[in-house]
Amino acid sequence: MSTTEESSQNKQSPRENASASSLEDDRLVAAAVEGDQEAFRDLMNKYQKPLYYHIVKMVKDHEQVEDLIQEAFVKAFDNLKSYNTNYAFSTWLYRITTNHTIDYLRKKKLKTMSIHEPVKTKDGDIAFQLEDEGAETDRKIIRKQRQTIIHEAIEELPEKYRQVIEMRHLEELSYDEIATELDLPLGTVKAHIFRAREMLYKALKDRRDQF
Repeated sequence: MSTTEESSQNKQSPRENASASSLEDDRLVAAAVEGDQEAFRDLMNKYQKPLYYHIVKMVKDHEQVEDLIQEAFVKAFDNLKSYNTNYAFSTWLYRITTNHTIDYLRKKKLKTMSIHEPVKTKDGDIAFQLEDEGAETDRKIIRKQRQTIIHEAIEELPEKYRQVIEMRHLEELSYDEIATELDLPLGTVKAHIFRAREMLYKALKDRRDQF
């Protein structure tokens, strides 16, 4: 046997020593890619609590953490086919979750920054210049158009999904309040919201040329 062949045989694949838990993830991912939503729910149930403790280190608002978890799962579900099975599913999922949370924090920081207050830098204060009113009007029109498209997509959801999305995002009710209001188990409410967001995400992707 040549040295090259011997080296090739001795070289381990990235997943050769994968744990039983990680291999079970692989099985569930393969099933989910084939359209088995129950398999992906099993992954959600497995990682919901670990992701909570991961995100809460960066975001302290419990309700917002719950939303970020759901949104991260939606992103993961939508991109399952791009998952590289040479690496652990948990690593891939944590990376998606971390990036999504950082994006949320960045956007939140931009929204809360006052345009009337200068930004402190080592070179002194930098004041923001207000844009002309025409540009602001254009932004308002675009924002209103987007809201209309989103509301139309929500209206097209099946009743049980439309109801929980409206209660969560329009009425701003907590998961517990929705469960009480609809007399449903908390887990069912979370599952419905996840499914509704997944359907909305796909519907809005199809309409992205309108944004």
